[in-house]
Amino acid sequence: MKRHQFVKVLASGSVGAAVLGQNEVNAAVRQTEATKVEPKKVLMKVGCQSGGTTVENLEFKARHGVYNIDGGAPKIIEGKGWDLDDSMRKREACEKYGISLDAYHWPLASSGIDKAIFPNVMLGKSPQRDREIEQLQQMIMVAGKTGVPLLNYNTTILPVLRTGRTTDPKRGNASYSTWNYEEALKQNHPKTIAGDVNIDMMFERITYLLDRCLPVAKEYKVRLGNHIADPPTPVGYRGITRWNSPDVFAGIKRFAQLYDSPWHGFNFCIGSIAEGLKDPKTEILPIIKWVGDRKQIFNIHLRNIKGGWNNFQEVYPDNGDMNFLQCVRALRDVGFDGMVMPDHVPHHEAPGSTNEAFAFSYGYIKGLIQAAAEEARS
Repeated sequence: MKRHQFVKVLASGSVGAAVLGQNEVNAAVRQTEATKVEPKKVLMKVGCQSGGTTVENLEFKARHGVYNIDGGAPKIIEGKGWDLDDSMRKREACEKYGISLDAYHWPLASSGIDKAIFPNVMLGKSPQRDREIEQLQQMIMVAGKTGVPLLNYNTTILPVLRTGRTTDPKRGNASYSTWNYEEALKQNHPKTIAGDVNIDMMFERITYLLDRCLPVAKEYKVRLGNHIADPPTPVGYRGITRWNSPDVFAGIKRFAQLYDSPWHGFNFCIGSIAEGLKDPKTEILPIIKWVGDRKQIFNIHLRNIKGGWNNFQEVYPDNGDMNFLQCVRALRDVGFDGMVMPDHVPHHEAPGSTNEAFAFSYGYIKGLIQAAAEEARS
């Protein structure tokens, strides 16, 4: 019998009073009531950012119980921004399947400065970046008018960095995207067109962007969720010190504290954060709590890794080093109410393997959320 049940039974009759004395009974009841913790309600839901708003993809999502998505982005009108009519069509397409269009990708991508649509924002070039920022402001307006409450984005110069793939015979020869810093040094890739950029320069460029965009985000009630650079790297790698490097938690704190605004936060990629940790299983939990308590987790990328700082493989959600049930519990306990989505998934040469991996991930995430919800009700 649980303590509070025992005290209640004992206190209810003359035996309880005789054993404890009425004062002791009353004190025990008060103490029990004071220490009771209300269970946290689970507010998060499974989501996804792949595939856009085609009929084929929306039907795939609905078949697998995914009713919240990042819809990619509307068409770009050159020199202006997003096409509002196209954005509204995307929302209407989702609504036919009962799917909520919860986010878009702002065109500040992870593909690297050499492929960027708006390169001057992170190159720090004026007045070119001012013209790009005007278009980014217009996109916030389009999102707001469409009822899309979140824009996910990146502030990077280097692209997503990997050095190869690793085959796992225990998972049907699935292929895992792999990063090894020592191997990267051997590959000797050149610097980008950005040249050398230190961390203070990186933050200057980020604040230049957000100083001009957060007021628009506030006006249209659109949150801006930044995805950390993938992966965190040592200082000066290829001339660049990423804003979340070399201490990923310190970088997250510095970025979070740039603004006291409900519109400023993170597309919180648990996998990318883990890539900067030496012991991801234990170190990820206080980071979730710190950012979550500040209400700056806007979206979750739930991908697992084997390894950590400077050497990792991206694996399935169930066979990495992190315990994702612990992570989902931590998200529940800070009141996270957004999407939990697979991001990168393992690959295989078999036809349809990517959809298979996503389907597995959706089911796994739904199971985690259900387990956390049941715990809260028990």
